[in-house]
Amino acid sequence: MPRDPYETLGVPRSATEDDIKKAYRKLAGKYHPDRNPGDKEAEAKFKELSGAYEILSDADKKAKFDRFGHVGGPGGGGGGFPGGGFPGAGGDTRAAEEMFRNLFGGGGDQGFDLGGLFGGGGGRGRGRGRPQTPPQEDVETNVTVPFDTATRGGTISINVLGRTIEVKVPAGISEGKKLRVPASATGSADVYLKVHIADHPYFKREGNDVIVEVPISISEALLGAKVDVPTLEGDTLTVKVPPGTSSGGRLRLRGKGIAGGDQYLQFKIVVPAKVDDRSKELIEEFAKLNPADPRANAEWA
Repeated sequence: MPRDPYETLGVPRSATEDDIKKAYRKLAGKYHPDRNPGDKEAEAKFKELSGAYEILSDADKKAKFDRFGHVGGPGGGGGGFPGGGFPGAGGDTRAAEEMFRNLFGGGGDQGFDLGGLFGGGGGRGRGRGRPQTPPQEDVETNVTVPFDTATRGGTISINVLGRTIEVKVPAGISEGKKLRVPASATGSADVYLKVHIADHPYFKREGNDVIVEVPISISEALLGAKVDVPTLEGDTLTVKVPPGTSSGGRLRLRGKGIAGGDQYLQFKIVVPAKVDDRSKELIEEFAKLNPADPRANAEWA
């Protein structure tokens, strides 16, 4: 004997029409034959869900079931579902077809092959394609995009709803933005990908600008120098370090950032871990010749 339709759809007897419709859409999408090819258990579950929804979506049938425990009236059919069974299994295939059309769209000559799906004979939609996959609620998930792909654009492969698909990433996409993958690509529901951008080994992002730290020696900082630095394009540029550069000082490379932004070289003076006695003497002499108070303008001084 078929199960109670409320139990089948997992809703209470107090469920509203919208609650019933949402429950059916969710479960029908999960067990739909298009998503479970060759799975007889899923197909049987899908038939059962369709039968349950046929009752609970029809005000007259629902009222009869609530009153008598079946839809045939006093002394009527021996089971909880129409005709004591499921649509297409000795029951009303045309009613099930109409139910699908009303809930999921379609009409006219665009019928569904429910007769073939449910095992009944000669349904109107036979030979006109497989049943339409029920539309599902939107899905949101996180995706990590490589730094280079986020800055320059490209494609990434992801696995979503059981499918591996290619997703285009626009150049310059920022952290937290969402990419929409339409249901036509996933075969089920619209998927929204919340973008997380992976860290880069040495580039850091500030809006459309990028920053790279460039270590320099004391002598390069004092006297100036030419150094090679990396760019987002993957090549290197030779740039001039201005004499008297301090740690934290920046040099801008116009247009070398993301989507027209700039690249900044942020200098870091690297002090030798050890110096010999002669070097110490020279440094002390330098300090006497060039007295300075680097903390004079500090906010806390």
